Order: sequence, then C-alpha cells, then structure tokens
Amino acid sequence: MKKRILIPGPVELSPEVRAALSRPMMGHRTPDFSAILEECWEGLRYVYQTENDVLIITGSGTAAMDAAIASAIKEGDEVICIGGGKFGERFPKIVKAYGGVPVEVNVQWGRAVDPSLVEKAASESDAVAITLTHNETSTGVLHDASEIAGIARENDMLFIMDGITSIGGDDVRTDEWGVDICVAGSQKCLGAPPGLSFASVSEKAWQAIEENSGRRGFYLDLSAYRKSLGKRTTPFTPAVPLIYGLKTALDEIRSEGLENRIERHRLLARATREAAKAMNLELFAEESHASNTVTAIKIPEGLEDKDVRGRLKDEYGILLAGGQDAVKGRIFRIGHMGNVDSVELLGVLSALEMVLRKAGHDLRLGEGVRAAQEVLSR
Repeated sequence: MKKRILIPGPVELSPEVRAALSRPMMGHRTPDFSAILEECWEGLRYVYQTENDVLIITGSGTAAMDAAIASAIKEGDEVICIGGGKFGERFPKIVKAYGGVPVEVNVQWGRAVDPSLVEKAASESDAVAITLTHNETSTGVLHDASEIAGIARENDMLFIMDGITSIGGDDVRTDEWGVDICVAGSQKCLGAPPGLSFASVSEKAWQAIEENSGRRGFYLDLSAYRKSLGKRTTPFTPAVPLIYGLKTALDEIRSEGLENRIERHRLLARATREAAKAMNLELFAEESHASNTVTAIKIPEGLEDKDVRGRLKDEYGILLAGGQDAVKGRIFRIGHMGNVDSVELLGVLSALEMVLRKAGHDLRLGEGVRAAQEVLSR
C-alpha cells in the first residue's frame, strides 16, 4: 500500500529532491560547495522576502528558536511571549532556559491573539522583545504578525517570529513587517528534508546581538554564522546532503513562483475547510484566522482518534496528525503544505468520508469532496 503523509511536517519530498540527496559527498570547505550555499542563501532571501542575512543551521526549527533567544536576549531580560499553542508556548521555556524572564500573553487554543493584550503587556513591562509563532500548527491558527510587529516597533522592542510553518506557504513579508529575527525549518512548506533551520536577522537584531556580551550559545551563536557568511561558508560542518536537497527544493519554489505557491496553499486550505463543514465536522480554529498550511478539525462526539486517524492509516495508508497536549484526542489535523496538490487532497478527503461513515458519523458520502471540488474548480 502506498503511504501518504499529510501532517504538518515532515512533508513528502519531490522525486527531484530525493534524487539530490543521493549526490556524491562534497567537501564542505570547497569553492563548489560554497557556490551551492550561496544559491541557498539567495533562495531563502526570496522566500523570506528579505534583504537581510539568512543563516543556515544544521538542526531542527527549535534550534533556530534557541539560537535567536541565546544570541539576542541577556540574562534578566523580560520577553513578551505570545502563547496559544504548543509551539507558541515553547518560546517562554527557551527564554527561561537562558535566564530571561518571560511575560506570557495567554491565548485560548484555537483563537488568534488579541493585540490589545500584547499592548498591555508592553506598557506594563520592561520587555526588550516580543516572540510569536506566526502559524500555530498545533491549533491551525494564523496570527496577524504585521500588527504584532507594529507593537514591537512602537515600543522599540525586537520582534522574534517563528515562521517555521508559514515561510514558503504563506505571505511572510519579513522586511515590510519589520521582523527582526525570523526562524524557519526545512521540512515544512519549503518541501525539503528535515534537519535544517534558518534565521533571518535585521540590523537592529544584529546590534542587540553584538551588545549581548553575555551570550551563552556556542554552536547556536548567530554571530558565528554571520562571520562565516563573509567566508562563503558555515561555522561548523553542515549536513551536506540536506543542503543539496534544500537547493533543489528552493529551485522548485522559484520555478512555481512564490505568489503561485502561496495561492496554492490558500486554495487547498479553503477547500479543506469547506469539505470539513460539508462532512458535518467542526473546525477547531476560528475561520477568520485559520492557517493556510494546516487545518485542525474536531473529532466528532462519540468517536475517538482511532476511529479517524487510526482507520485512515490502517485502511488507506494515510497519515494525518493528531492533537497535542491540551487537545490530544480531541482534534485531528490535515497538513496541506509543501508539495500537496488538489488531486492528492481530494483523495484524502474521499477516504476521510468513508472512515467517518464506517465509524457511524452522520454525513452524506461525496458532499465533502464536492465542496472541495467547488473551491478548487473556481
């Protein structure tokens, strides 16, 4: 049985990216490899929509989050951390690990942050930065990053954004919004293998990093990566095959066109939401702030996770994501990021209808697929 992965990363790789991973090994300090790195840096600036430096780190997206805090935040610094999901709530843990003081803005899971709460936290604290997970895949919520960036700018704070599941799949205007440090991961919307993360750094952020003489990082010290940029290399041995795959994935994004790629993700998201509603399912996230790269759906009352995700995996070889932490067993999530296309999505939705029907859920077969087709055919 052919297996299909529609989770919020890692995503399926294109045949070209898989082939790139098998290229012969290359010395990572050679001019040939430097040329590949330069193409990657340029491709990353394209998807980030930035003129800033974009650094490549061998490590997961959390490594880049860690690097951002370790490099820019001093011990004792207050940092406003916006919650609302498993990954937004990871930032305060990192801040604490480096001796910072998180000022947490609590957000109900499934809802977007209220900017007035962030403004209140800014006025009542001595925070030097604001952190935000732009696209919260644990809940399927997309926050308004531009508004939060404006609050940071008005209060002369750094804006540190987790764009791990929005970069390459949604409109992220790093420079226009004023994101000082924006982190991303390879295995999400970029359609590359897991194991690499990235951080774009503004001049304002570089100044803060240079002033942070008490940096506690070594491998994740962003200033070391900036120093290596001038030498067309990385400070430590990179994952060479993953760089091959990244370059190919970035080439594919350029070929598709960033605007076209973003619109494809949005179209698939709308089709998924309309299909879910037509299947008599309830969306978990507010639709006005729904993610364009993953859709979170409530498990119908009377059913369990095994009745939905379990049956899909066992009977059709389809892997969807479950709920995490506070919503474990209450929701399931369909990842429509990276290389997912309309034909693949329609097949998954059809299988979902059948397993729901077998589990006793009240729906009319074909209604969900038809609703998705209506969106996709416009």
